[in-house]
Amino acid sequence: MNTHYRWRICLLLFFATTINYVDRQILSLLKPLLDEQLGWTSTQFGLLNSAFQAAYGVSLFFFGWFIDRYGTKIGYAVSITLWSLAAIGHAFVFSIGGFLVARLALGLGEGGNFPAAIKATAQWFPRRQRALATSLFNSGANVGAIIAPAVVPWIALTLGWHWAFVFAGVAGFIWVVFWWKFFKQPRESAGVSTAELDFIESDRDVEAPGAKFAWGALLRHRQTWSFIVAKFLTDPVWWFFLIWLPDFFKKTRGLDIKNSWTLLVTIYAIVTVLSIAGGWFTGFLTGRGWTVTRARRTGLFIFALMVVPICIATRVGDWTAVILIGLAGAAHQAWSANLYTTVSDMFPKGAVGTVIGLGGAAGSMGGMIFPIVAGMVLDRSANGYPILFGFCSGAYLLALGLQRILAPTFEPVRMDAATI
Repeated sequence: MNTHYRWRICLLLFFATTINYVDRQILSLLKPLLDEQLGWTSTQFGLLNSAFQAAYGVSLFFFGWFIDRYGTKIGYAVSITLWSLAAIGHAFVFSIGGFLVARLALGLGEGGNFPAAIKATAQWFPRRQRALATSLFNSGANVGAIIAPAVVPWIALTLGWHWAFVFAGVAGFIWVVFWWKFFKQPRESAGVSTAELDFIESDRDVEAPGAKFAWGALLRHRQTWSFIVAKFLTDPVWWFFLIWLPDFFKKTRGLDIKNSWTLLVTIYAIVTVLSIAGGWFTGFLTGRGWTVTRARRTGLFIFALMVVPICIATRVGDWTAVILIGLAGAAHQAWSANLYTTVSDMFPKGAVGTVIGLGGAAGSMGGMIFPIVAGMVLDRSANGYPILFGFCSGAYLLALGLQRILAPTFEPVRMDAATI
C-alpha cells in the first residue's frame, strides 16, 4: 500500500501554482511587443498591474472565506476555472481599456490559489512537514517564471501574442479535470494507508469538525495582524520582479526579450532550487529539536538578510545582477513559504483559509500600490531602478521586526469557533 499519497496532492498544488504564475507573467513578457501597438507609458502599464492587484486582493478576501465555508476541492476548482477563462479573454482585446478589463477578471479569479493550497497542505501534512510541502508547491511559481520567458516569446513571435494567453487558459482547464478526480480528504482517499493517515493526523488540531471562524474574531488576534503586515510589506517585492524585470533589462542594459530571456530563466532557476532548500531548512531545524518558533524565526531572519544585497543590482554587470536578483527571489519564496506556514502553525485548520485570504489581500494591496509608484518613479527619474531596488532590500527586515512584535511566538492560538 502506498504511504506517500500526500506528495501526489503536493504535486497537484505545484502544477496549479505553475500555471498561475505563467498566466501572471505573460503580459510583462509581451510588454516590449505591445509597447509599439498600444503606446502605453510606464505609469499606464503600472496602473494595469495595479488594477490586477486590486482585483486579486478582493478575490483573496472572498476566496479565503469561500474555501473555509465550502471546502478546498470546490474552492480551488472554481478559482482556476474563473482565472483560466480570464486568461483566454486576454486574446480578444486590443486596447489599454480592454487589457484593463482582462486584468481585473484575471485578478478576481486567481485569489483562490494560495488559500486553497495552504489549506490543502494543512489538511494533508503534519506541522513538521508543512514548510517543506509549501516550498515544494510554491516552487511552481518559480517554474512558471522559468517556463514563461522560455516559451511565451517563442509563441508570440511564431503564432502571435494572442496564443500565449489561450494556451495558458487551456492548461488551467486540464488541471481542473485532474484536481476533481484525485483530490479528497485524507480519510476519504483509498490510496492512503493507515500508517500514512496516522502520520498526517499526528498533530491534528483539536477543533470541532467543520468549525468556522468569523473575520472579526480572527482580526482580534495580533497573530492575524502579524501575517497581514508581513504580507503587505514583502509581497510587492515579488510582484516587482515579475512585472518589471523584462523592462529593467531593456531600459538599463539595452536587452530586449530576445536577448534577456536567458537572464530571466537563470534568475528563476536559481530561485527554484534555493527556495526549496529554504523550506527544508526550517523543517530540518525542528527535526533537530528546535521549537517551531525558533526554527521559523531563524529561517525568516536569514532569508531577510539574503535580500539586502539587491540594493547594488543596478551597479554591477549583467550576470552579477542575475545572481543578486536570483538570491533575493529565492529568499522571498523561502520567506513566503515559511510565512504561510506560520498561519497553519498558529491557527486551527478551519481558520487557515480565511487568515491566508486576509493576509493575501493585504499583500495584494501593497502590490497594487507599488506598481503605480514604480511606474511614476521610472517615468520621472533616470535613477528609478536604484530607488526601487533600495526599497526591496530593506522590506523583509522591517517586516520581520514588526512581525516579532505582533506574534512573539508561533504557538497555536486558542479560540472559539463562530459561525460566519
